[in-house]
Amino acid sequence: MGRYLIRRLLTAIPTLIAISFVIFAILDLAPSDPTGNLPLTIPPEVKQQIRESLGLGQPFHIRYLKWMQQFFITEPLNILEETTGITIGDSESRFRLRSWQTRGPVIDLIVERMPQTLWVVGLAYLVSVIIAIPLGVISAVKQYSWVDQAGTIFSMIGFSVPTFFTGLLAIIIFSVHLGWFPSFYDTTHQVTDWESFVFQIKQIILPVSVLALFQTATLNRFTRSSVLDNLPQDYVRTVRAKGFREYYVILVHVLRNSLIPVVTLVALGIPTIFGGAIITEQIFRINGLGALLIIAIQGSDIPVVQSLTFIFAVLIVLFNLIADVIYGFLDPRIHYN
Repeated sequence: MGRYLIRRLLTAIPTLIAISFVIFAILDLAPSDPTGNLPLTIPPEVKQQIRESLGLGQPFHIRYLKWMQQFFITEPLNILEETTGITIGDSESRFRLRSWQTRGPVIDLIVERMPQTLWVVGLAYLVSVIIAIPLGVISAVKQYSWVDQAGTIFSMIGFSVPTFFTGLLAIIIFSVHLGWFPSFYDTTHQVTDWESFVFQIKQIILPVSVLALFQTATLNRFTRSSVLDNLPQDYVRTVRAKGFREYYVILVHVLRNSLIPVVTLVALGIPTIFGGAIITEQIFRINGLGALLIIAIQGSDIPVVQSLTFIFAVLIVLFNLIADVIYGFLDPRIHYN
């Protein structure tokens, strides 16, 4: 296992370097100018000084290397200093990529928005996994029963109806007419007592439900299909012939083998949590990473867009590796030599 992980990590490094180069090159070629929104009365030489202060006066390869420096040197050192309290070199002189809009460090903006995204989108993904896998197994075991039919209808609704429609519908019904939940998410709210905790739960119910409906539909149908593929296999009939109870056959043998493709879907879906649910965050006014990406695109804030895109790519490669490792625990036939 250890040698396999080392090989995969060594393979991931050139992959991420190639991805980073493509991301940086494509977005760097975009027709954008950080001084484009400044008043026309500002002299051209002042605008040029602003561009140079942002590092735009340097050659392409220098800007690319500095952009990579923040991910692999600057920010890891800053995190190490904050967690251990040990000062490593001069932290003030380290290069930090800055946003063209806020002039603040890009990583600080991402870290500031990430808790809101993880709290809402991450919770919705967790709820969808908890609901979808048992529902998919029950639907497969009791094929064509009322449970299976209800799960199919639920999945079709989740597949067919986009999140912007279900989000607006949920706001109209539960916020406007019934008044049960807030119509938008207050990102400045802090939990200090029981009432503030209840309000926090109320304001996350609608966005979490909207996202969980869409994600549960995908995982439910995928789990059901995987279990149905394994139920008629020879090993299942052999286990049943040995006299084991049905719940043992399903949970220990069928489910374990059926989860192998499901793990791939779940693992590759986890990076979308960090990417944020752009549409849902806009509907419920969640000040998360999705909203940050939209603002950066609208304002042509190339450093923020580049950083978010690259972080998303890193997470995909990482969780793909984690999924491969989990395969070995689910299926003893898989050996990593």
